[in-house]
Amino acid sequence: MSEGYRLAYVAEGASVVAVAGFRIGNSLSWGKFLYVDDLVTDEQRRSRGYGQRLLAWLHDHARACGCAQLHLDSGIQRAEAHRFYKREGMAAMAYHFVAGLSESDGDGAVASGERLRTPHE
Repeated sequence: MSEGYRLAYVAEGASVVAVAGFRIGNSLSWGKFLYVDDLVTDEQRRSRGYGQRLLAWLHDHARACGCAQLHLDSGIQRAEAHRFYKREGMAAMAYHFVAGLSESDGDGAVASGERLRTPHE
């Protein structure tokens, strides 16, 4: 993937039991950060420390890459995951909003005839 998406995993024997998809990014508000897109532990193998080991590795990797923070989003319905993240020292700091961008939604953000400019133009 061109966005720098990487995978890290924990294996038990020949089986992958936990996997994380992550990337390093930069933003005005967060500075340099590690963002966890996906963090999954095999449902049959939860509560055995695999997720904890993987999250600890992600923290260490973020520090080694010079990141100031580690971020992730979690669905509001995932109460068990939220307990895990809080137990691991993470705090819920924001809401995540989503808007579909299908062709039928229109382009209402920019008035007709205007051109939206980026800082690089």
